[in-house]
Parts: sequence; structure tokens; C-alpha cells
Amino acid sequence: MTDGFLVVDKAGGMTSHDVVAVGRKALGTRKVGHAGTLDPMATGILVLGFGNGTRLLQYITDGDKSYIATIILGASTVTDDKEGEVLTSTDASAVSDDEIKKVLAGMVGTIAQRPSSVSAVKVGGERAYDRVRAGETFELEARKVTITQLDVQAIRHCEKTTEVDIEVTCSAGTFIRAIARDLGSALAVGGHLSALRRTRVAGFTEKDAVTFDNLKAGVFTPLDLAAVARSTFAVRELTLEEVQELSFGRPLAENGHTLIAAALSPDNRLIALLKDEGKKAKPIAVFAAAN
Repeated sequence: MTDGFLVVDKAGGMTSHDVVAVGRKALGTRKVGHAGTLDPMATGILVLGFGNGTRLLQYITDGDKSYIATIILGASTVTDDKEGEVLTSTDASAVSDDEIKKVLAGMVGTIAQRPSSVSAVKVGGERAYDRVRAGETFELEARKVTITQLDVQAIRHCEKTTEVDIEVTCSAGTFIRAIARDLGSALAVGGHLSALRRTRVAGFTEKDAVTFDNLKAGVFTPLDLAAVARSTFAVRELTLEEVQELSFGRPLAENGHTLIAAALSPDNRLIALLKDEGKKAKPIAVFAAAN
């Protein structure tokens, strides 16, 4: 298979680029990308696209995502997670469960969230984390994100800290580390993330994933382009005549809605992505020509 997708369960201690590098070797192509960076500390779902699959990654990256995470209350860090230098430390063992739940409930919905300074967000053309590592101190501007689910799974009161397990479903661009930081700030005890696992990216879940070891060993079955297109977009089943028209770059009759539609041939090949403009459905990306 030259075009498609592979869902990898990323292990901790490696970057998303490390997974891509191994994916290139395992898939036998340089044309491999991923849908949404995971921090080295984080584990879980990393969607790789290869060949023409890379052209669909932007739409998958824009989908919502789900996570499970553990927050430590009682210390703030420079990275808002356990890997950063501790900035402040406070006894948070007696923080009220009700207050924790109240603050987290207030984050549900569309909110303004300030990304962690140690993030991949670009500032003046440079990644924020590179500028922090160079010794700069700054805060990124808040941006709108949407959190549709933020459930408390468990609260554990320890000797000096309180641990909070949460489950989150959110829009692209949401920082789970920022949830930990903002919870600690609201409770005046400091907070950071100690564990993070991504369990879903758009329509991809853990059941679709292969382990990193199996990726290295070449033990996996990729998902084909048409199957992913069907699960990601509205679908338009083409006639043979319509396939021919698209192969010449000609528009078709309108889809009848404003969404992008995946145009699939009678033999189940992804031919193009279509979007209505005026009374026509025009190709915004073409993937295959008529046979």
C-alpha cells in the first residue's frame, strides 16, 4: 500500500518525530507525517499519514481529541508538567474535592486558554519551547478552545500534594498542561501534569493502534485512503462519468451542503475532495485519475 494511514500507540520518552522517523523506515517512504504532536512525556494515539494520506492529515488534526491525565496540585513547574523545574511548592494535601471539581467544571465550554510557554506554538517564527530554552521569559496570548468533557475520575490526598485524575475531550489546540496549571493557580497551590495519554484523535481510537515495537518490527496493517476518507468526510459516491469529469479537472453538480465531501469511485478509490462553490462541486484536492 503506497497511500494510507497508520495509528501508533506512542510510548513515553520519545518525540512524535521519532515515531515518524521509524514509520518512514517501516513503510518504505519518506512521505510520512502525523496529525498532532504529542509531548515526549505523553503516550497514546499518534496518527501517521503516508503517501497521499499526508494530504488528509490537516483535516484529521483539526478534529477533536480525548485524553486521560493526572494533575499534581502543590507545585508549579516551568513546563507545566513533571519534566520542568519546580517554580513554587505549597502544601496542597487539604485542598477541597468540591473546589477542585468546581474549578474544573468552569473550564467546560468555549474558553480563553493560554498555552504553556514550553509548547510548539510559534512566536516570531520560532517555536516557543526553543525560545524558553534560550533563556527567554514570556507568556503566550490566550486563544479560544472548546472543552466538551472534563470529568474527574479520582482524587487522592497525599502527604503534601493532591493528585487528580481527569478525562478530557476537547478541540484541536487545547493544552492539557494548561488545565493543570490553571487549576493549581485558581486554588493558589500550583499545579502541573504528571501523566498524559491521548486516547482518541478524530475517529481514530486505541483499538486502531499498533504498538511502537510492532511498528519497528513491521507488524501492522495500514488503513487505506478510502476507508479513512469515508470516516472523516461526508461521502459522495461517483458514477464512472463523474470520475472521468474529475480526472479532467471539471467541477460536478453541487453536493447540496457546505461540508467537504470525499468523492469515491465505484471501485472504492478516493478520487477527490469536493466543496460546493455556487452551483458546482469543485475539487479542492485530486487523489486519483480515472482508470
